[in-house]
Amino acid sequence: MRGSVVMGNKCSKCRTTSGQIEEDERRQDIAVLATSISLIVVGLILEHVYEAPILSLVFLVLAALPTGYFIARSAFSSLFEGQLDINFLMLVAAFAAFLIGYSIEGAAVLFLFYLAESLEDFAGRRARKSMKDLLELSPDTAKIKVDSEVKEIHVHEVNVGDTVAVKPGERIPLDGTILKGSTSVNQAPVTGESMPVTKEEGDEVFAGTLNEEGYIEFEVTKPSDETTISKIVEIVEEAQKKKSKREKLVERFAKYYTPALLTFALMVALIPPFLMAGDFFEWIYRALILMAVSCPCAFILSTPASMVSGITSASRRGVLIKGGIHLEEIADSRVVVFDKTRTITEGKPKVVDILPFYKQKDTFDDRSGGKEGKNLLGEAQRSILKIAYSVEKMSTHPIADAITREGERHGVCSIDVDDLESKPGKGLVASHSGTKYFVGSRDLFDEKGVAYPAEEVKKIEKSGRMVVIVGTQEGAIGAIMLRDSVREGVKETISEIKEQGIKAVMLTGDNEMVARSIADDVGIDEFRANLLPDQKAEIVEELVDEYEHVVMIGDGINDAPALSEASVGISLGAAGSDIAIDTADIVFMEDEVSKLSYVVSLGKKTVSNIAQNITVSISVKFVLAILAMVGYMTLSAAVGIGDMGLSLVVILNALRLSSI
Repeated sequence: MRGSVVMGNKCSKCRTTSGQIEEDERRQDIAVLATSISLIVVGLILEHVYEAPILSLVFLVLAALPTGYFIARSAFSSLFEGQLDINFLMLVAAFAAFLIGYSIEGAAVLFLFYLAESLEDFAGRRARKSMKDLLELSPDTAKIKVDSEVKEIHVHEVNVGDTVAVKPGERIPLDGTILKGSTSVNQAPVTGESMPVTKEEGDEVFAGTLNEEGYIEFEVTKPSDETTISKIVEIVEEAQKKKSKREKLVERFAKYYTPALLTFALMVALIPPFLMAGDFFEWIYRALILMAVSCPCAFILSTPASMVSGITSASRRGVLIKGGIHLEEIADSRVVVFDKTRTITEGKPKVVDILPFYKQKDTFDDRSGGKEGKNLLGEAQRSILKIAYSVEKMSTHPIADAITREGERHGVCSIDVDDLESKPGKGLVASHSGTKYFVGSRDLFDEKGVAYPAEEVKKIEKSGRMVVIVGTQEGAIGAIMLRDSVREGVKETISEIKEQGIKAVMLTGDNEMVARSIADDVGIDEFRANLLPDQKAEIVEELVDEYEHVVMIGDGINDAPALSEASVGISLGAAGSDIAIDTADIVFMEDEVSKLSYVVSLGKKTVSNIAQNITVSISVKFVLAILAMVGYMTLSAAVGIGDMGLSLVVILNALRLSSI
């Protein structure tokens, strides 16, 4: 009625102003409603107890003024824009009721309609309040260190690169990277995690999160108006403004509904008296009841109330949904496309076996390392790992990192190598005491003409493991087998979405054997391997043509082309990453693939919630309209049940989504 107040302001002064405006509106509603109902009660007493109809009419007119003023203001504002809205409908109904002698119903219509509109405003304020509360988690001041001294200043005065100190029990005021100390941080407002997360030097921290245990100092990486939490609030508020397909359909309906209803009500008021010699005032009264009953408030509210509730609920779980249309799409999804690396798998290869090509093949015991680890390998395995460790520690490749970690885990001592030669995509060559060592793929050994047991290596690769062959110019001495580990919860998530009739597809740049192994492990229905980023996008486009509703989930950076082609693009693990947050339609702030089944379920429940609201509002109004036509409904009951009552039911039903 009075318009929504956008509270996407990031400064504390703006937040205070926004909050004050909403508090003033709330008080205004209470004052208007209290004044109106008090005057109506007095009017009823004068009418029925003291039998003073003239004095009663005066009080009922006075009761209609405070509520009628705001309704008339909105009605004529829309009228000047060339539109007849619901406010105009109620104004006409109330005014006509006074004219034909139904003054109590006229005052009641305006009171109940204002109350219904206030309930709608309350629902909107509730959603905005949850976002305002999120912003207010960030302190207004920060303690910065300058020349070993600590001084407290406003967060707007803190510059990127400044060092901020935070004590246990204090909230972190800005985004940054820890320089000193370690602690446990409750970052539920940003990521939705229920358990605190351990943070050490080099780790990211986010504004609004709670430092629970240790003293830390961190370097500020973002100004106060660009923190992750302010970005979350901004995205959620923008999402609430965006219209879904269902909302747009309802709005188009409402645009023509009011003029059509006024025309029909006029026919009801005039045709029976003239054609059937009916009582003129009786049919006017029935026409007014029909107008009140048919007020589409609950119907119009049914979709946005559910959408806002669903989006707000998701944001508290660390899931950002950039508009109701994406909730609709994911509810209708028929295919979910997974990128493999860093989505299904961790993206960090891990050594799973070491195989000598001579002597007895030792069994590789994959237990913890340290001093115990020195005794877990056989002599031949240890020799292979020692060579690979000495060469690979010179590289930064993910496979080299995995072998280096394995060498350190088993306490392997490295040998000094020189003449290091890198063969991109193939491996490394190095020398020690006149002996050349080769560590890499089959392609490297083929290129250098070094012998290796090709059939045995191919057999290992067919099992889905990556093979790093280790040898000298005289021949291969063994192989190190690696595999990318599957993310926790992925298999369960894929099983859950398949139970909902959704097909799971995996795309990867890895070879077919590795892809098949991972796909079989986690229950993927279909996979495509050896893909470049642009090829992934082409495949997603093909799937959209075939299935129409396709969801793509990836890391939001390398997968950007494919994400943009999908009906809904989901970015995984976007906390602190502006690129990932900006790329996708839905953002998971944490690396939790399990949230996919949650958001699919939320989408389906939101669409179901909307259907319930629309069904109830239409069916109840249909019944009430029939009762109005045959004379079994009063004007005040029509508004109380058909407008205020239904609006309240719709709002309460939509708020159920907040608990999901």
